Amino acid sequence: MAFERVDLPNPQDTIVALCSGHGSGLRAIVRLSGPEAHQFASAVFQPLEGNDGTDDAPVRLRRVVPGCLYLEGISAAIPAWLYRFYAPRSYTGQDIAEIHTLGSPPIIEQLIAEILRAGARAARPGEFTLRAFLAGKKDLAQAEAVRAVIEADAQSDLQRALQQLAGGLSEPLQALRHDLLDLLADVEANLDFVDEDITFLTPQEASRRIEEAKGRLQMLLQQLQNRQLAGRIPRIVLVGPPNAGKSSLFNVLSGAQALVSPVPGTTRDYLTQMCEWDGVRVELVDTAGWQPAENCIEEQAQNLGRTVAEQADIILWCDDQGVFLPPDHPHSPEMWSQAVVVRVRTKVDLVPHGDERSSDGYPADVACTVMSAEGIQPLRLMLREKLEALRHSSTAPGYSRCQHHIEEAVRHLEAAAKQITAQEPLEFVAAALRAALHQLGELTGAVYTNELLDRIFSRFCIGK
Repeated sequence: MAFERVDLPNPQDTIVALCSGHGSGLRAIVRLSGPEAHQFASAVFQPLEGNDGTDDAPVRLRRVVPGCLYLEGISAAIPAWLYRFYAPRSYTGQDIAEIHTLGSPPIIEQLIAEILRAGARAARPGEFTLRAFLAGKKDLAQAEAVRAVIEADAQSDLQRALQQLAGGLSEPLQALRHDLLDLLADVEANLDFVDEDITFLTPQEASRRIEEAKGRLQMLLQQLQNRQLAGRIPRIVLVGPPNAGKSSLFNVLSGAQALVSPVPGTTRDYLTQMCEWDGVRVELVDTAGWQPAENCIEEQAQNLGRTVAEQADIILWCDDQGVFLPPDHPHSPEMWSQAVVVRVRTKVDLVPHGDERSSDGYPADVACTVMSAEGIQPLRLMLREKLEALRHSSTAPGYSRCQHHIEEAVRHLEAAAKQITAQEPLEFVAAALRAALHQLGELTGAVYTNELLDRIFSRFCIGK
């Protein structure tokens, strides 16, 4: 079997990359990290005043220096701000320079090209966060949370990633690891003094501490599973104008019997129904039709519907004419909700064949009718796809790695407990405890290989 050697990039290189979004914008940020970060930044940046933010003071402080960029082939001075951060009090633990300037792609390309010619190296994907890990600024669980924050496309994903980034996973794991290290030390002390009449740890005490550690790991695993499922059943909310077929769709999807009528405003409150599709439980909600409120009751119904929709995971925006606002319109659901929005053209059985998609407004994502099983199938398939995407959010890769290491650690602790019960030699117990500690070490990064780090950080985007 052949093994591929994985070499990590040299952490003493000075690296550079665009760390803001690609494309045009009001401002772009180019980041440098490494021993010569400030030197290379000064090669293209000139401060407005005499002080460029570098000095020989014993304690170098973070600072922002206004100035201009002077780039080859561009005759005019380009306004910019240079942010200086000094080791070890920076994100990477190294000197960092960030150049904030106009978000013009040609300017940014020329700026990075000149910094590369000065001697910097183009950063690899995730290399800034890799350096933060190597400097002890973050453990692996927090590093993976950085990627999850960047890729989060729903509020629930973002909150879970931010919690992990703040140490919500790392702190209990580190505390548990320290307790297991103490337990292993006591077991090995018994081994060292096996011929002496000294006992550092009784079998009963060892079993109790192992069971306590195993319980904490299992509780942590359950918390991770709850977070992965967003902590609750996915909520799907139907919205749209009156008489758009929402209640009929609600009945077909949920099996409920909501009142259906051609009279606009039949649904005055919102209706909820728990249902299960392909083994996935969901909460389906039908809301009052969007229309100007003529009295306080209708106004309350409108407000209730809006509040429920704001808390949705998926919004089904129903319209029988197939006319929708684009996602960037101020009144579009994307502008006031974090949910996934699906535009559904209803009642297509009443539309002449071949005219299912209206040419007016923003097009529908799917067309359906409740008059037959075949007519509702396209919507069911799309909902299945969206629900699957919610379950495999940006936190999933990190979660899978965490789950594997925690389950393996539990397995080794169970083996240690059985060995104590069977009165097997303490060497076996110590070996099982070391194996459990190794799994926790790989999870937090206390134990790592170059291949593991390459696999984790290569998934990042460049500049992070």
